[in-house]
Amino acid sequence: MTWQLKRNCSATPQQMIGFYASLTVLSLVIGTFFWVQGATLVMPFAWLELTAVAVALLLYSRHATDRETIFLQRGRLVVEHVCGRVTERAEFAPSWVRVEPAHGARSLVELSGQGQRICVGRFVRPELRRQLADELRWALRRWQSDAPREESEN
Repeated sequence: MTWQLKRNCSATPQQMIGFYASLTVLSLVIGTFFWVQGATLVMPFAWLELTAVAVALLLYSRHATDRETIFLQRGRLVVEHVCGRVTERAEFAPSWVRVEPAHGARSLVELSGQGQRICVGRFVRPELRRQLADELRWALRRWQSDAPREESEN
């Protein structure tokens, strides 16, 4: 079983590059027109605007692919949390995992066991985090009930 939780972004980083390129061309065409007409201060302000937009889009794009992935397979529960360029990974034996809210009913879901702890559900609406926790508990119980049968078949 796999759960893929990620940001609800309206545009991918590649789409942002296309948007920025078209904005740059448009601003520079307009700036050049006014510069030729004698308004020489338009061009420096156009470059200032394009620089500010570039910084904002860079910050947006850096976190556009943030995600949490939860895998339950081959006797391991693997959780990966990607935030920018940082990846946090935790592996658990499914029979030792505790699934509970980190602080309250609408807080992040905390997975803990074997001296490790990781929170998931950042990209799930707070009112649906309990459902995520219930689904994870159900999958872990199902895995535990299926595991003895798989061992006896081998």
